[in-house]
Amino acid sequence: MEFYLITTDHMAERLWFLDDEDFKAGMNYVALISSLQGIKILSFILMSNHVHFVVSSSEEEAMAFINAFKKRYSSYYNKKYSVTNAFRRVGVDIRSLEICDESLERGIAYVQVNSVAANICLTADSYPWGTGNTFFNLSPIKGVPLSSLSGRKCMKVLHTHEQAPGDLILTEEGFIHPRSYVMVKFVESLFRSPKRMNYFLMNSSKVRGRIPLPERALPSFRDQVLLPVISDMCRSMFHKKSLSELDRESLSELVKEIRRRLGADVKQISRVSGIPAAEVSRMIEGF
Repeated sequence: MEFYLITTDHMAERLWFLDDEDFKAGMNYVALISSLQGIKILSFILMSNHVHFVVSSSEEEAMAFINAFKKRYSSYYNKKYSVTNAFRRVGVDIRSLEICDESLERGIAYVQVNSVAANICLTADSYPWGTGNTFFNLSPIKGVPLSSLSGRKCMKVLHTHEQAPGDLILTEEGFIHPRSYVMVKFVESLFRSPKRMNYFLMNSSKVRGRIPLPERALPSFRDQVLLPVISDMCRSMFHKKSLSELDRESLSELVKEIRRRLGADVKQISRVSGIPAAEVSRMIEGF
């Protein structure tokens, strides 16, 4: 068996997923595309401005999978936000993983703890958009098989007329649960125990590589939480509906307030505002 870690470039000034509905669409595309292409998913996570997957396939199949995901999600994004080819040029890195040197375990752990390393949540299993709570989980899945849904309902959930396996489980929240198609048993046998998996999670380079910043004394908020808050700040501070209506002086003041009140760093402010990171830095420094 061959295994690969798929990573997309981080989009610095745009988000892949702006709200929960976007995340649900992304989750369902993972289930649909992996089923249609016969790709075995071991682990994945959908972050605000990038995605990660660990798959069992050939390298060519791994590239075909991520390209199909980008294409389908880009079509969804265009219909919702009127942005064409939003992800076509997003770079992709594909790296081979091996069982013999534990790089497969490390790759899975790297994916699982992305949300923790980003300071979004305390533990990997509390992040819903991926396989965070998939392994060594004894709780039953709350949902219904796709086979029990009407064709119209399936089309609405999957955003396509194509047929998906009827045994995929649609959760009460509206997305297909990873435990109904991810290689759960294989991953659990690979790590052998929850304790050993936790060891890899805690020693992942994503966690150990975190740089402590003074502003981390404040709580860190997800990008999707910041978006409506910034709009509210724009209205309350300047009586404007959007950032595009602000002059540079007002925009600079808003950026400083976002950093002060919400503890957002330069990269996060850039992602949620669309302002280039270098310009955000200049505004914060008062240039």
